[in-house]
Amino acid sequence: MSRSPVEQLASSLADISELVEGIRDNQWDLPTPCTQWSVYELVSHLSAGNQLFAYALAGDPAVAAPSAAPLAADLPPGQRAAAHRDSVTALLAAFNSPGALERVVVVPFGSVPGLIALHLRLVEALVHGWDLAHAVGVRPPFDQELAEQELAFTEMRLADVPPERSPFGPPRPVAQDASALDRLAACLGRDVTAFVADGR
Repeated sequence: MSRSPVEQLASSLADISELVEGIRDNQWDLPTPCTQWSVYELVSHLSAGNQLFAYALAGDPAVAAPSAAPLAADLPPGQRAAAHRDSVTALLAAFNSPGALERVVVVPFGSVPGLIALHLRLVEALVHGWDLAHAVGVRPPFDQELAEQELAFTEMRLADVPPERSPFGPPRPVAQDASALDRLAACLGRDVTAFVADGR
């Protein structure tokens, strides 16, 4: 049986949560393929984005500004995974609320139906999950069919995102036989070839 969009999001967020749980204390300051952020800053960005979209689905006007989600205040390593889990719980509860996928919500990309907001969050989860996995030296665990689906969504919708509101870089080269997740990462500005070369 095919999964619902919310189930797809929940699966990807569970994969990220597993990655976050596995981060060692000496890995939080490592650089990531998202070059402006360390591992901790990337996880903080993901957590803040989850909360931001949860607020948006609740109709909170504070998220209407076009800026990216702010980084969370610094937390000791022992509290970081729990804070991320809390953000995932809040986001999934919001998307599971009655009518969430049909109502128009205001997010940093503009006003969009809830279903489009879910896909935006799913793409962010997959690509930043790719970033996180490579930063800590493990293979990204995400479903390739889902990555293929979200690559098609991204290619269709990318032109609709104003350049000043895009959290991703311009597309980068990628091999035609690369995995769907690698092609999605390259589509959104990641230098995939650097990680293919070192076997990851």
